[in-house]
Amino acid sequence: MIRTHRLAAGVCALLAALAGGIAFPGQAVADETEQAAPKVELVLDVSGSMRTADIDGGTRMAAAKQAFNEVLDATPEGVQLGIRTLGANYRGNDRKEGCKDTAQLYPVGTLDRTEAKTAVATLTPTGWTPIGPALLKAADDLQGGSGTRRIVLISDGEDTCQPLDPCEVAREIAAKGVGLTIDTLGLVPDAKTRDQLSCIADATGGTYTSVQHKEELTDRVGQLVHRAADPVVTPVATEGTDQCSSAPTLKSGLYTDREEFGQQRWYKVDVDPGQELRASVSVAADRAVNADYGVLLRAVTVHGREIVRGEASGLGRTDVISTGLRYPKAESDDEDTTPETVCLQVTNSFSAASGVKTSPGLPVELTVDVVDGPSQASDVASFGLGRGWWLLGALVLTGFLAGLVWGWVSRWRIAVWRTN
Repeated sequence: MIRTHRLAAGVCALLAALAGGIAFPGQAVADETEQAAPKVELVLDVSGSMRTADIDGGTRMAAAKQAFNEVLDATPEGVQLGIRTLGANYRGNDRKEGCKDTAQLYPVGTLDRTEAKTAVATLTPTGWTPIGPALLKAADDLQGGSGTRRIVLISDGEDTCQPLDPCEVAREIAAKGVGLTIDTLGLVPDAKTRDQLSCIADATGGTYTSVQHKEELTDRVGQLVHRAADPVVTPVATEGTDQCSSAPTLKSGLYTDREEFGQQRWYKVDVDPGQELRASVSVAADRAVNADYGVLLRAVTVHGREIVRGEASGLGRTDVISTGLRYPKAESDDEDTTPETVCLQVTNSFSAASGVKTSPGLPVELTVDVVDGPSQASDVASFGLGRGWWLLGALVLTGFLAGLVWGWVSRWRIAVWRTN
């Protein structure tokens, strides 16, 4: 059993084993070589504040254009790239109209560098900052396909189209399980802007970067575009239930789900005799939560008897908490090959801070791996030593023999000393 005081070592070993030996079946995760081309959309804030000249002596807009031109030149072959703007067209003072001002400047697809650069060159800082509406449209632009999908948002200020909170929009996008990541870059080291852009990135597992120089902006956008081209394992969206009997049956693979505060989610895994189930779960706090929380992962029989558990607790120092477990199914003496259905229960004890929305639920990432079990699976289930029993026995025997020899030599030396 994985206990709390051994959690760190146990989870690290488990994740290392999963990373080194996991083999995802076709129905769980598509083979990397067969995945669709990665898609990236650059979302650029073209609101009036982008005229401000505070980046290396030039305007924010000029820095953004230079970064785009250099990134477009270096975009890897095979990456489908698009560009969307916000605040680029409406020059009036009507807030309702200004908050509709988002347009696709260059469609997501095979990149024509000259055409894309020409489109960027026409941009002039103009209007409002409708970040929320722009993210919704960008998510629609990237629909379809099984490859990596990434939005890179570059902005110099807060959204001006409340109450459509862009942070809530990002959570809604993530809750759809579309495997879309939003990375954000802030051109102004302002606390409110930083908090909002960080929240957007956190909601989808992305990153936030504060940028104050042209070279930093170019380098960071380029890194994010190249990252989209890297082979990745795309999690499969699933939906756990409130009881094991109706839970989805999972194969080996990586899965994502959402879990409300204090909720429990159930999943099923079939384990053949002689196999070992390895599972780990991570729950992310993508919004403000109260300190002192925990995550519990249990493996139980269909009749409710607990087999093994993993648990972890946190104090608010990190935004992700993880735990894991292992369950080896011993070989059957009567050659019974009927698989055992193991129910996995994921429970959290997060609580929401005042004024924080609890819906959609917290992001859950579940890794399941069913592999050939070690020899003497029953011993592993009881003590977790596996083939280490042989080493332990050899060490005990060696120590015993060494003690006998040392005792005999000591007595012989004392007898010789007394004689002399």
